[in-house]
Amino acid sequence: MPSVTPDSMTLDVKRIAAISLDLDDTLWPIWPTIERAERVLHEWLVREAPKTASLLITPGVLRELREATAKERSDLAHDLSALRRESIRAALRRAGEDPKLADPAFDAFFAERQRVTLYDDVLPALRWLSERYPLVAISNGNADLKLTGVSRWFRSGFNAREFGSGKPHAPIFRAAAASVGLLPKDVLHVGDDAVLDVVGALDAGMQAAWLVRDERPWEHGARPQLIVPNLHALCMALESA
Repeated sequence: MPSVTPDSMTLDVKRIAAISLDLDDTLWPIWPTIERAERVLHEWLVREAPKTASLLITPGVLRELREATAKERSDLAHDLSALRRESIRAALRRAGEDPKLADPAFDAFFAERQRVTLYDDVLPALRWLSERYPLVAISNGNADLKLTGVSRWFRSGFNAREFGSGKPHAPIFRAAAASVGLLPKDVLHVGDDAVLDVVGALDAGMQAAWLVRDERPWEHGARPQLIVPNLHALCMALESA
């Protein structure tokens, strides 16, 4: 596991008045959650729309429908929930079943998608961080802070669907800072995605910590002020600075 790595752009801890956090793959692993939610969705379709369920087990069909939906509905690029719902609706139409079933089918998927399993370091870290800084969530995904059980630690939360645009674009970072009465320069953003989280936060004027739970090289220009393997290491870096 990689160790805490300060970059040549030294983290200015004294400047940090709040911390913003990504959610998926920062607080919990996303793909096991999505795979389980897709199984629940398929089970629902087997019961309620069996032709569609049969269609979607054909290799490549679901991906084809998602790509077609994303192309046809570019206005929904920032809204993963709407894209998922419209992909289900397209599958129902192709299978000759009632497209109105897309809404309850998506509801089954969405409820299971909120049943996340936090990384072991997350709860102790959120407790420690929230006692020292206001925390704000910034996510391009469709996790719900309350339904995932982490809302108690956060002052506010922003996702691309509700905000209208997402990371790496600067407005969502600026809005997150403003929600706790700060400028971006006073906020440290923490996330796993090099471009969406780190480059986006730096471009918005924040400091950035890259959370890398596996060994990966940094392959971009502007670098994070801190690289950590988990949130425990982030807390240690902040405490020892």
